[in-house]
Amino acid sequence: MKKFIQTLLIGLTLSATGCTDLDVKVESQYTNSNFPDNAASYAAIIGPLYTQLSSKFAIEYWRMQELSTESSIIPARDGNYDDGGVFRNFHYHSWNADFTYTRDVWQWGFGGINSTNRLINLFEGTPESATKKAALAEVKTMRAYFYFLMMDLYGNLPLVDKFPVSEQPKTTSRDKIFQFIESELKSVVNDLPLKTNANAVQFYGRPTKGMAYAILTKLYLNAEYYIGKPMYNEAVAAADNILSSGAYSLDSDFNSLFSPNNGPSNKETIFAVPYDALLIPGNQFTRFGFTPFLYLKYELQFRPSIAMSTTPEYYKLFNLKGDKRTDNWVVGKQYNFDGSPVLYATTAKALDNNYTGTDKAINWQVEITPDLTLVPGKPMDVGNDILGQCKGIRSIKFYPDKNTLATTRMNGNDFPAFRLSDIILMKAEAILRGASQTTVAGVPSTPLDMVNMIRARVGAEAASKIDLDELLNERARELAWEGWRRNDLIRFNKYEVEYPLANDIFKMDKNPQRRIYPIPTTEMKLNPNLVQNPGY
Repeated sequence: MKKFIQTLLIGLTLSATGCTDLDVKVESQYTNSNFPDNAASYAAIIGPLYTQLSSKFAIEYWRMQELSTESSIIPARDGNYDDGGVFRNFHYHSWNADFTYTRDVWQWGFGGINSTNRLINLFEGTPESATKKAALAEVKTMRAYFYFLMMDLYGNLPLVDKFPVSEQPKTTSRDKIFQFIESELKSVVNDLPLKTNANAVQFYGRPTKGMAYAILTKLYLNAEYYIGKPMYNEAVAAADNILSSGAYSLDSDFNSLFSPNNGPSNKETIFAVPYDALLIPGNQFTRFGFTPFLYLKYELQFRPSIAMSTTPEYYKLFNLKGDKRTDNWVVGKQYNFDGSPVLYATTAKALDNNYTGTDKAINWQVEITPDLTLVPGKPMDVGNDILGQCKGIRSIKFYPDKNTLATTRMNGNDFPAFRLSDIILMKAEAILRGASQTTVAGVPSTPLDMVNMIRARVGAEAASKIDLDELLNERARELAWEGWRRNDLIRFNKYEVEYPLANDIFKMDKNPQRRIYPIPTTEMKLNPNLVQNPGY
């Protein structure tokens, strides 16, 4: 699988600049006169578009979606991992237009959009063929996908769908961006391939009919928030196009969806962002979401960061008897796979800054604790003694990749951006919100039965009833750390719910205007036609 993905990364390097940088010099490029008309050539030139997507998807983009919620947090440890307060800004919703993440992700997203526009301009000048038609559908779907990611984060955006562009673009309202994404996907979905067992490797990590309908399902499910118009029946119809295709099924092994060896063999994945520890960088879950005290147990070549964990409130949602998804959280006293305790050689004072006795050497059994009690007077800081370093439940959902190199600390777990269980839960939610029930072979028709279908795969106890609040909890359990928590909380009007930490000296900014991020100051200076989002 990785070999095929790597072939997509060989080709013309496309500029990955923000939307305001419209006059970038292109050192080398294909033109209408030298562009070969065959599938391999199209794949080669489209390849760097996926490099652009993977470059910031699993770190910077992911953090904007998850660190601003209770699902994940990076507290300081006696000043370490504070990075100038950047992660505090996420937790307290205190970012502004100079926030580095808003700038970097804006430039990443519009770098992808500009790249698609260049490709479309090039392709449209080549002779008509089935290969050209398929390539245009692929690139236009990726443009719609980039626009969906950006619209969800920033709301109102410049609508740039041409290349070259002679003047700086103006801000376009979110409802117009919504309409563009919808229209774009509808216009190309019939030209996209349907995933089959025969082509699963070829189109893994590339747009298919399933991906287009997955974006549309997300679009319609959030339409009441995005554009003030409920579109729940449309969400069900889009979901049914996926469910009735027979192209996808729930994988019996939930953890295989996120393992370092995940790939096209997973029947559930609709669209993935591929990564490779050496050749496709951009995924560092092993580095940031784990703990250095367990690196030998998991045969890692490096000691991970101490940084990222989940909050006690989020972990409490994993409360179902028999639920295998709970095992993806690392908490409590730690044991090796042979049952022996994981011991760490240290001293009593290094273990606990509050220890007042005579210092002595100890072999301490590593214990990960759920509490995130802050050091009094310090901003979102849990302390950096060993007990402090072990505060916060860690995740191994993206299972630690032992092939991760110490020099890069990149891991090879592909990121499943869309998968079937999400589609099933979205359909259930749309029906709970008022959509009509529909029948699709092999999929239950009621929200309760759909939720229980998801639970049965992981051995969790069945629900006896389901409402919207429990549906949101089920999404938290099923889609933990998959980049949807912010989107979900906003849709459920719970993004401003505060989860205060013990000894906290800050409060969350609960202004609903912070449901969208600001247009970066740098972009506002470069392009006077942009209009800043309300509240910034």
